[in-house]
Amino acid sequence: MVGKILGPDGRPISTADLAREIAMPTEIGVRAVSREGVASGLSPEGLAALLREAAGGQARRYLTLAEEMEERYLHYASQLQTRRLAIEAIAPAVVVPDGVPAAIGDAVHGLVDGAGFREMVGELTDGIAKGYSAVELIWDYTGGLLRPISYTWRDPRFFQFDRVKLTELRLAVDGNLDGEPLPPGKFIVHMPRSKMGIPLRRGVARPAAWAFMLQSFSLKDWAAFSEVYGMPLRIGRYPVSSSPDDIRTLLRAVRSIASDAAAVIPMGMELEFAKVEGQHGTSVFGGLLDYIDKQVSKLVLGQTMSSDDGGSLAQAKVHNEVRGDILRADGRQVGSTVRRDLVAMFVAVNFGPQEIYPDVGFPVAEPEDVAALTDGVSKLVPLGLRVGQREVRSKLGLSDPEDNEELLVARAEPVAASPGPRPALPPAPAATHAGLRGHVAGCRCGGCLARLAADPVDPDAATMTDALLSEAARDWREITDPLLAPIAAAMAGAGSLDDALAAIGRRGPDGSQLLERLAVATATARGIGSVAD
Repeated sequence: MVGKILGPDGRPISTADLAREIAMPTEIGVRAVSREGVASGLSPEGLAALLREAAGGQARRYLTLAEEMEERYLHYASQLQTRRLAIEAIAPAVVVPDGVPAAIGDAVHGLVDGAGFREMVGELTDGIAKGYSAVELIWDYTGGLLRPISYTWRDPRFFQFDRVKLTELRLAVDGNLDGEPLPPGKFIVHMPRSKMGIPLRRGVARPAAWAFMLQSFSLKDWAAFSEVYGMPLRIGRYPVSSSPDDIRTLLRAVRSIASDAAAVIPMGMELEFAKVEGQHGTSVFGGLLDYIDKQVSKLVLGQTMSSDDGGSLAQAKVHNEVRGDILRADGRQVGSTVRRDLVAMFVAVNFGPQEIYPDVGFPVAEPEDVAALTDGVSKLVPLGLRVGQREVRSKLGLSDPEDNEELLVARAEPVAASPGPRPALPPAPAATHAGLRGHVAGCRCGGCLARLAADPVDPDAATMTDALLSEAARDWREITDPLLAPIAAAMAGAGSLDDALAAIGRRGPDGSQLLERLAVATATARGIGSVAD
């Protein structure tokens, strides 16, 4: 690859620089780290000095300790892995703003769906512990576009910060104490913001280092305690007249019985096993270790309920919401890094600098109460609430069915057969309906119903059907007043329930008009049913 192209800032970029590898490890020098170690023999004074060096920009020993902590402190490694894998498990989503050409959006979708992208996101999460993470990009032309063909995580010790602001990451090289600036388009550098301050003070490994040291001391002391009190105390008794040789023989017997479970002593000497209360080690050392682990869980995940101990369902939900807030913040920060260091460069080198670029997000789906959702929808839809199937499917985690896919349907209840043949509609008098076309659509006579049944393809059929249905509900007050007025009058003039019932019995509701209207509606329904058949 030769020539120069423009980056997002409009400055030229050499394609040759994009194609070569520049941060590979070496056998000797500043990028040789295979034989380094810090954790063994670490003291409080040594840890304090190490952290002061890191705060001043000399972070090599601190980064080595952070790496060893993930290998030696099992609880810390577990909690950190939980947080990192939660981010990596989120499916990335490309957001194309209005005004961005469709070709650019399609290209970015292809970049995100390409090989190595999801693994690169997981490598960026290493910055949660150490304060920053860098991934080197190797570019080449594939499919007509210049794109990364490999994403390579680089050890944080291969880099250093500028000595003034401690915010600009530079490549560590031999013979240059200040390092070299990172070439544009060559690295994705993620610096999570869990707290304010320089990147080297943001990583969770810095506060967890103290927990690691205390945990190491506690485990060492507990092991020594268990070695002493794990077996009963052996006491040898010898007569006052015993010779030095006899005393040495008894001492050898007391010592060897711990490993050999057998001993031989002279006659007249005694061997006694004293009971030792060794269970106090659990309450002392175990309690301290449990306390330290809970503080580490709060540091990394923001809570303890889902990792250390149980509790009520309400408490677990609150703790899980805290963890969800951290996950959403992590996703936003990773998405911002990917957009700045990868998407913008990818679009610029292929389509030229743009005013706006597509965005890559890591949306966290909110947990849905499926039972409450389905119950609410089933109750509100019959009342007129309009709900889109696509939205309901997305909340339930269901995809849209494919064409010709077998679908789940509600089982229809069997309908009882009619006891006899359907009554025939009364025929329409020929003289009265000779000019049937002149009748209004809302006519309820048998002739209009017969016409509707005989001519179902009439373009006026739908209009007539609607009119027939609306006619049945016309003048509803004429029906309800005879029914409700006597009841209201009885209730108003009664002093008790018995008086009201007696008044209603003397002058009950008049349902004659309701019966007449129901008869007409029944005939109308039968006519419509005949057309449907």
